Amino acid sequence: MISGDLIREARLRAGLTQRELARRAGTTQPAIARWESGAVVPSFDRLREVLRACGLDLWFRLVNADDSYRADIEQYLRLSVDERVEHALRRAELYQAISR
Repeated sequence: MISGDLIREARLRAGLTQRELARRAGTTQPAIARWESGAVVPSFDRLREVLRACGLDLWFRLVNADDSYRADIEQYLRLSVDERVEHALRRAELYQAISR
């Protein structure tokens, strides 16, 4: 149920309802509820899309346990949801350019 907890945490940090997250992620509110409850486990790609819709990226949770990144994480969380989404989009573009 790690993915369910992760989705819920990301949604709450972004200040979104399940319905708002569903709209941003291009899915339905019942799908978000099933993922959060652990009744259904989303694919890795879908999980990544949902986290991005919250303005977060999967790396956020992966490094969250490492205190050496605490200042970066706290600064990132001070950004608005829209700023986090823009940041994630810029990083995705950079990764695409590097991988070409």
